[in-house]
Amino acid sequence: MCGFVGFSGKIDRKKEIINKMMDRIVHRGPDMAGDFLSDEIALGFRRLSIIDLSDSGTQPMTNEDGSVVITFNGEIYNFGELREKLLAAGHVFKSGSDTEVLLHGYEEYGEGIVDMIRGMFAFVIWDSKTKKLFGARDHFGIKPFYYTFTKSGDIIFGSEIKSFLEHPDFVKKVNKKALRPYLTFQYSSMEETFFEGVFKLPAAHCFTWAPGEKMNIRRYWDVDFSDSDRDFETLKKELDETVKESVAAHRISDVRVGSFLSGGVDSSYITAALMPDETFSVGFFDYEKFNETNEAKELSDKLGIKNFRRNITAQDCFDNFADIQYHMDEPQSNPSSVPLYFLAKLAREQVTVVLSGEGADEIYAGYEWYDETPMMRKYKKLPAFLRRFAAAVARRLPYFKGHDFIIRSSGRPEDYFIGQALVFPEKEALSVLSKECRNAPSVKEITSPVYERVKGKTELQKKQYLDLNLWLPGDILLKADKMSMASSLELRVPFLDREVMAQAQSIPDKFKIAKGTTKYILREASNEILPDEWANRPKKGFPVPIRYWLMQDEYYRQVKEYFEADFAAEFFDRSAIIKLLDEHKSGKKMNQRKIWTVFTFLVWYKRFFIDESAN
Repeated sequence: MCGFVGFSGKIDRKKEIINKMMDRIVHRGPDMAGDFLSDEIALGFRRLSIIDLSDSGTQPMTNEDGSVVITFNGEIYNFGELREKLLAAGHVFKSGSDTEVLLHGYEEYGEGIVDMIRGMFAFVIWDSKTKKLFGARDHFGIKPFYYTFTKSGDIIFGSEIKSFLEHPDFVKKVNKKALRPYLTFQYSSMEETFFEGVFKLPAAHCFTWAPGEKMNIRRYWDVDFSDSDRDFETLKKELDETVKESVAAHRISDVRVGSFLSGGVDSSYITAALMPDETFSVGFFDYEKFNETNEAKELSDKLGIKNFRRNITAQDCFDNFADIQYHMDEPQSNPSSVPLYFLAKLAREQVTVVLSGEGADEIYAGYEWYDETPMMRKYKKLPAFLRRFAAAVARRLPYFKGHDFIIRSSGRPEDYFIGQALVFPEKEALSVLSKECRNAPSVKEITSPVYERVKGKTELQKKQYLDLNLWLPGDILLKADKMSMASSLELRVPFLDREVMAQAQSIPDKFKIAKGTTKYILREASNEILPDEWANRPKKGFPVPIRYWLMQDEYYRQVKEYFEADFAAEFFDRSAIIKLLDEHKSGKKMNQRKIWTVFTFLVWYKRFFIDESAN
């Protein structure tokens, strides 16, 4: 687990610039630094040593004649198997690292190496013979990859956007078009980030680029839902075996490995399969329903594992919130980012690697929005054409009781489902934005291309696919990577594995949602090694008591100071957002998620565009 930076072109002070860019992401790799400089390319690397702790695993890494060089962030879990194939093909290795397997794999298979690797990764390879840059991001978007171009056409790229601030040709400018969809989604949902002209390489995509040419980006892998006709017990057993095999692959390390543990089934299943020496949990001890550490401690005791837990206070969160948004790179208002930041800090005191349960909800259908109410199931006995006609009429009418029910029962998630977060409805988002920020992509413009790829699939599969492509990389995995790396901690996610997905995508809908519960087959599989109360516990998420904090004078004043600031008027109607805050403070409305989303953006903006002195 590491971080990399790089840029092309002939530029003065190349060594100094690459070092400053590396310093910006020292938290991603405090153990070692390295660089590669040539006339065409500059590469920098910060290392967090996990596999092959010797100097032979140092990056950037070159092949024998120095013609090919790689920087790589992540872990390749089938590197041992690939290494054997490459040895048989005549390649000579100087280290035991997975980085060298990628390097020789590129030499042997070219761009086809992306079809063979299993893991979490973002990497770039410079081939000096062809004068081409080749890079890729893993199947689910676990590891980040950002890029931009200078006015002269040179590329700048890296694991975190903040490193670009040190490049003299990078022009820092806020992307106002990102704000409107963010208010609804709660995360940066477009390929172009909140920094104008800076883009994310999408998950499961790779690219080639050469100086003077356009970047060629292509998708190399996709989820393919195709129901199996096998029986429940067979699929359940196969699921359990696949998850346990993935956990075994993800535990490979030359340093200590622990596990994040809440009271839910996902992290509990991973923990019971891993059986680490330590588990880690945080909670808000002052609020019982926001604290799962007791359940985590109880399961750890049952399994004979030492549990470390820590209380988080409102003061902790507000004191560290600007740093959290700095590490996030882009505003992201999922409240669970805050406890995750402290959870990573707690774990890093004991271990360097942790396993976590992210991805199970998207893969096995664990969210409430995936299920249907009893009333909806009755309504859906009506012919589909009638339901869709009723939904089309309802969308044109002013809001009325039953409006959302009719639309959600249409059978077309394309018309109403945008993923797991919906903070500001679009009309309300427009009403709080300044005029300059209203001209931006609509929610439907963002979701439609994703839905287009799963025409003909079931309602549930469409919802899962949308979340796998937007919510998962844009929210869940972004905070998992950024919050763990802020503490130099490697976080691994065994559910988000190519082999796990290959098995899961064949599970019929009727086994995912059944008997009044979501991710039913996962719960049944986990029950083989988990007690009933953990396997069957309802999903809780990572709740944060912001509703109560924002009613307290101290934190109300802190937020209001941002809402009243002069710079807030550039983006928002200040009277409208202050009204949201005051209505919440008085108890008239529960606006906590809307307030937190606006507050998050303003904290992020102030940190990068007002307090930031480098640019």
